[in-house]
Amino acid sequence: MRRVLVIDTSMLCCWLKVPGKETSGKAQDLWDFNRIETLLKKEAAMGSTFVLPIATLIETGNHIAQASEYRFERASALCQHLQGALDAKNPWAAFTQQADLWKEDHLALLAQNWPSLAASKLSIGDATIKDVAEYYAKADCYVEILTGDAGLRAYQPATPTVQPRRRR
Repeated sequence: MRRVLVIDTSMLCCWLKVPGKETSGKAQDLWDFNRIETLLKKEAAMGSTFVLPIATLIETGNHIAQASEYRFERASALCQHLQGALDAKNPWAAFTQQADLWKEDHLALLAQNWPSLAASKLSIGDATIKDVAEYYAKADCYVEILTGDAGLRAYQPATPTVQPRRRR
């Protein structure tokens, strides 16, 4: 079963060392560059696929543009990952795979469902990240939302059960 990591803004900011966003998560589960880098190297070596959601791209870009320093360097690093996703360069999933999630019918569902999610404090960006994770889960992938946000992590799709084959 293909393993997919959907990367949230909090983790991407740490990985890119965006000033003011160098850590993510609570003290008992704190993420920083070294922890993320170690995990992503291990996952890439195992053949995992990394997904860059559009919301993560936009939110991370906003944090970089508002950073106190290193804006050009961090923006360049973000764009290298974006180019990897555009080129579907391993370990990145093709950025175009998310296109269906931005079509009118899916946006209508987002408009219908997001108010109740907002009431439970899930941002519209996180709602779309949740949708990206569900999209890959429906494709029979093991999906992990890589985030320091326990609220978003709660929306991680359940691990699909593997049906054993019957002998004939």
